[in-house]
Amino acid sequence: MFESLMDRLEKSFKLLKGEGKITEINVSETLKDVRRALLDADVSYKIAKEFCDDVKQKAIGQDVLTAVKPEQMMVKIVHDELAELMGSDSSDINVKGNPGIVLVAGLQGSGKTTFVGKLANNLKSKRSMQAMTVAGDVYRPAAIEQLKVLSDSIGVQMYTEEGVKDPVKIAKDAIAFARQNGISCVIIDTAGRLAVDEEMMNEIAAIKKAVNPTETLFVVDSMTGQDAVETAKAFNDRLDFDGVVLTKMDGDTRGGAALSIKAVVGKPIKFVSSGEKLDALDIFYPKRIADRILGMGDVVSLVEKAQEQYDEEEARKLHKKLAKNQFNLEDFYSQIQQVKKMGNIKDLAGMIPGMDKALRNTEIDNTAFKSVEAIINSMTPYEKENPEVINGSRRKRIADGSGTSVAEVNRLLKQFEQTSRAMHNMATSKMMTNIKK
Repeated sequence: MFESLMDRLEKSFKLLKGEGKITEINVSETLKDVRRALLDADVSYKIAKEFCDDVKQKAIGQDVLTAVKPEQMMVKIVHDELAELMGSDSSDINVKGNPGIVLVAGLQGSGKTTFVGKLANNLKSKRSMQAMTVAGDVYRPAAIEQLKVLSDSIGVQMYTEEGVKDPVKIAKDAIAFARQNGISCVIIDTAGRLAVDEEMMNEIAAIKKAVNPTETLFVVDSMTGQDAVETAKAFNDRLDFDGVVLTKMDGDTRGGAALSIKAVVGKPIKFVSSGEKLDALDIFYPKRIADRILGMGDVVSLVEKAQEQYDEEEARKLHKKLAKNQFNLEDFYSQIQQVKKMGNIKDLAGMIPGMDKALRNTEIDNTAFKSVEAIINSMTPYEKENPEVINGSRRKRIADGSGTSVAEVNRLLKQFEQTSRAMHNMATSKMMTNIKK
């Protein structure tokens, strides 16, 4: 996401390197390049021009502290303007009510039904809410089946009425059912079309009028760029929705839709979705996205993802084992599983400042752990507990059993030894600090 824009902006700021101060001439040159970068990212000319005009107005005459270089000051101004362009702060959804009602709209193929499943999973796992999905797409049988599979996989109920072709009736009946059964939030999936048409707009407007949702969300495929923005505007003119969900963000390296929608439609982006996994749904934080666009990483999101997988009791046990130098390959394997649960490895690494640039053209995914897992799984419980007993013949057997080479087994054992030693030193150092206190 935003890789192309990140590259272009980095080159733009280099135009200010070596300059003693920000002037109208050097700012104009830099912003000309910034504008081209935004246009290449599929941002409309009008928005790109207005953005650069705002940056120029704030940059010229700016007092540059002696400790701050002109290009650093420009990065700060561009960062703040990017965050402002995307909405400044995150915007929560309203799921309060008896029940809370979320109406989901969008074109066919935008990832609407998958999002309904992801949102139900999010409400259940992160807000402890009892959510229910509603199959309101009466034209596409595959949509009902897809939603049923998604709902079953996360353990939430799906409401449908076999043979009923009136989505307004289904939505109203689903809400009545939710009230009777103490369900706290209803998420209504609706029919999509290949393009905006009057019939679809009339139908979604009728559903909204009938159920009076607490939240109406428009789901759009971010890979369609400016088309996504125009489609969002058409829907908002008719529906007056509350927020936008951008899907397929992992497939879009430009990011024009994310940068433009708030400015054009006037409604916030509330969620971004990437991949098919049901936990791959994130709240949209404009300031954090601006951080990532400018290569500053996103440490806050990284820590939040780690905390979601954090088990305090397990961490305490691990710390004791490390202090006693009892960390073994079983523990090593367990830590790998925790990291994998946090998401795509390259995305996680990109949240560390400076790593996005380092990994720009590198392919890293969770399959990078496969050989390590295979090697550890080919060991006996005794070998995992006591890695020091793994001699030459055992290494050959482990390599054969895991489909790897002895060299790969040797490399893993060396990495484990180095990791174990470093973690032991950290654990004992922390213990000594606490004792001194």
